[in-house]
Amino acid sequence: MPLNQPGSCSPGLLKAALGLMAMCLAGYILGPPLYWHFMEGLAALNRSSSSTSCPPCLCDCSSQPLLTIPHGLSNTSFADCAKHDPEVSDDTEKDFAELLSEELKLREAEALESQQHADMALLEAKKVTSQYQKEADKCNSGMETCEEAREKAEAALLEQRRETAKWELRARQRGWKEGVAKSRTQSQGNVQAV
Repeated sequence: MPLNQPGSCSPGLLKAALGLMAMCLAGYILGPPLYWHFMEGLAALNRSSSSTSCPPCLCDCSSQPLLTIPHGLSNTSFADCAKHDPEVSDDTEKDFAELLSEELKLREAEALESQQHADMALLEAKKVTSQYQKEADKCNSGMETCEEAREKAEAALLEQRRETAKWELRARQRGWKEGVAKSRTQSQGNVQAV
């Protein structure tokens, strides 16, 4: 397609438009964080300049020196710190005490709730353990019963085999033969079926 036709644009114009769009996008993304960093820097600069111009503290510390240093010099800078601040009212102190009290009550309630959950879980575990123990006892009892029944069955089977062997011996002594008896029972069964 030729470049001079209507609707086509030059590569240089396209590059310039893309470059302008890239710069706008970068400004849109990076602008707000840079602005806030700049404003924080200005605020920090204002704070540092205002802290150097703080008026000196007016303290009457001569009445009660805290430490006495030899040669007549006294260090009373700590005495001010120990004095009660008149700006802090009793209400503020009461509010602070109430907040601490509420915090302690809240933590106590959380600990109590946690203890209750732990107690409930322990009780549930004890119930499940008791149930499993009962099932195990039933199983053991059943196994003992089955073992006793098996031993009795084995003894009865052994006794029955002895009786069978004794009767078979008597039958053989009287002329009974195993093959003849089977054919007789089969022929008797066939005759009865007819």
